[in-house]
Amino acid sequence: MENKKKTLGIIVDVMMYAILLVQMLYIFTGNIVHELLGMAFFACLVTHCVIKRWWLPSLIKKRSSKRSKGRLFFDIITALLIACCFALALSSMGVSRFLFPWFDHLGSADLHRYLATAVLSLASAHGGMRFILRAKEGSKREVVLTVLAVAASAAIGLALVPYMNRHLKKVEIDLEDKVSGEKADWQGGRMLTVYFTRVGNTDFEADVDAVSGASLMLADGELMGNDQLLALMLSSITGCESKAITLTGKRYPSGYNDTIGVAMDEKSSSARPDIEQIDISGYDDIILVYPLWWGDIPMPVATFLESNDFSGKRIFLIATQGSSGFSSSTATIKKLTPGAEVTEVMSIYCDDIPDSRDRLLEWVKKGEDI
Repeated sequence: MENKKKTLGIIVDVMMYAILLVQMLYIFTGNIVHELLGMAFFACLVTHCVIKRWWLPSLIKKRSSKRSKGRLFFDIITALLIACCFALALSSMGVSRFLFPWFDHLGSADLHRYLATAVLSLASAHGGMRFILRAKEGSKREVVLTVLAVAASAAIGLALVPYMNRHLKKVEIDLEDKVSGEKADWQGGRMLTVYFTRVGNTDFEADVDAVSGASLMLADGELMGNDQLLALMLSSITGCESKAITLTGKRYPSGYNDTIGVAMDEKSSSARPDIEQIDISGYDDIILVYPLWWGDIPMPVATFLESNDFSGKRIFLIATQGSSGFSSSTATIKKLTPGAEVTEVMSIYCDDIPDSRDRLLEWVKKGEDI
């Protein structure tokens, strides 16, 4: 019986490590598989804890002074791993869009990734320490291998995964399929959608990669910006007009990393890039669709807001992002539009943008929210 329990424990441990590594390949598995594998991981974790249920009572009974330094370090790593797994479970629910869409807490994609990286790193340390404690010879080798495993785990979560998401996840859509569908009446006043996107404000090379992380996609083979697609969806749903915020001066560089560098400089200096004037005087309601750049609105959006009088108008915010929420953008917009009624509508994760029409439709149909 004891041998069967030990074998089961080894199988469960191997499955957990394998699932954690596969979970880091989110851009290839997709969201539904990612969430289902997450449930499998936590099922394995519960099984592991049941098998190792003797650990916590022994930890409480045995004083720290009676434990070796190695054993004490192992127990600390294990306690941290359990705490991070619990936090990861909550953040998994917070970012869930399939199994737990009703859970509204800890919904930060960045937090979720950091916690997953911490769990993978601590799990590597936990497993390595078990070998170190059991090794009678060659313990230095075991220590080196453990350190390398922890370093590799941290590198995967903090560097490799973001790089793959930014540069490898290409998005191609059928525009008609994503935009067309059920209509709904806008129950407010005369409405205009204003959006900002990199396409139209950047001189892209002909072979630029249309990747989700860079806010780009290919729609019927043509380059399109994420927020441009959302504006088309809103026009299809409501029949409203839409206008793009377009630079008239220097455009942004084609490279994504170069663009975020320029965006940081603009934010730091409170720059107001020149844009084509957008007349909003004939509209009562403005839906503003914008990406989060450094946790705030892009500076061309600030130019648009400062160039118009929003007194007595209503502004509905739709933010697109690769982390979470609206960050500080709502406060910034309220500050730049005195006299306007500003309402947060939805913050859309970059991967979800091509399939957001139903969310937009449901919001428009909820007349009481407008």
